[in-house]
Amino acid sequence: MSASAGGCTDPPDAVTEAEADALVRGICFKTGPPSRLGVEVEWLVHELRGPQLPVSRERLEAAYAALRTLPLGSALTVEPGGQLELSSPPAGSLTECVGVVAADLEAVRAVLREDGLRLVGLGHDPWHPPRRYLREPRYDAMEACLDREGPAGRAMMCTSASVQVCVDAGYEEPGPLGHVRRWWLAHQLGAVLVAVFANSPLAGRRATGWLSTRQLRWAQIGSGRAGGPPLDADPRGAWARHVLDAPVMCVRGERGPWAVPDALTFREWTRSRRPRPPTREDLDYHATTLFPPVRPRGHLELRMIDAQPGDDGWIVPLAVTAALFDDPQAAETAYRAVKPLTERTLGRPAPHNPLWRDAARVGLADPELRETAAVCFAAALEALPRLGATGEVVDAVAAFEDRHVRRGRCPADDLLDALHAGKSPYGKDLSS
Repeated sequence: MSASAGGCTDPPDAVTEAEADALVRGICFKTGPPSRLGVEVEWLVHELRGPQLPVSRERLEAAYAALRTLPLGSALTVEPGGQLELSSPPAGSLTECVGVVAADLEAVRAVLREDGLRLVGLGHDPWHPPRRYLREPRYDAMEACLDREGPAGRAMMCTSASVQVCVDAGYEEPGPLGHVRRWWLAHQLGAVLVAVFANSPLAGRRATGWLSTRQLRWAQIGSGRAGGPPLDADPRGAWARHVLDAPVMCVRGERGPWAVPDALTFREWTRSRRPRPPTREDLDYHATTLFPPVRPRGHLELRMIDAQPGDDGWIVPLAVTAALFDDPQAAETAYRAVKPLTERTLGRPAPHNPLWRDAARVGLADPELRETAAVCFAAALEALPRLGATGEVVDAVAAFEDRHVRRGRCPADDLLDALHAGKSPYGKDLSS
């Protein structure tokens, strides 16, 4: 054990800068044959009687208490604003993943209907301002930290929802399924996924001028908290540097509110050892407070897709992403299709670059993004039968391609059409 800067003995699990770097490098990419798939589906929870009506905290508490009694295959969690999330267990196939989550969602919807509530697939709540449902030290600290950058943090915490797809990191060796290629592909294809599945053009019952307002909010939070690292040939090193140089959101304590330091990076914390020496647990926790569009957690967590409309809309981005990452032929096609887009990033990390900004703002109205999306969907549709996808899944992807991709549209365009017609996504007057 060593003495800290304040003269006190460091705890046994305190980490040095070098140890923290080694720990991050050792856990961020678990390489091997891509064989597992997962999905995390977030939903807004609205009144059946009318989405514009507020749902009281007591209603949500009662509904979630009932949901926790269900024998679900997925993990059920609640987000800070009361959004509901189901996280699938790692699945051995796309069919298994879809089957588990679809069955869980059916059970969840039945319970919510009894309470007069429904799940809503929108990337950003069109009606309600941010309102905290969870009152916990983590979210108190998160709110205080994000408030320094403006109101976007509260919107992200309380009024956004997504479909997050998890794929294996890939092989250690190079090639279409190698982890270096898959890490690079996730960041370049990510912009295409933002554009294709944009589904959040409204806030405060008005159009924001962005097809993915949710992605706009992430960009507004800032690169230290919600940005990715520069892409280079050493993803482990790049991610480790990013984690250590990112600002610490909070220093947890046993009593009272957690401290929210100002502009203290984890690297600086390991050097100063103040307000106390950081531990391995602090490092693990710090990594969970970073929200890049692609987060390596042994596997790759793709976080850029808006929640999708309809009961089963989430299946399409899951299926397309799985096909473009886990089928070697489709992965190679996607790699070649997105490669020309890299010039538009200007070498800046996602999502704080022109390519990602254009994807979130105009979606497939961008000709290059539309062309790339068409190539990727064609490759995915060819690959899905090779991955054992059911006919229902293939048909859902084909229907989405026909309704949106071929027409240069995304789900947000449907919402804007409803707005211009004076209707909500539920067919009611948006102003009611």
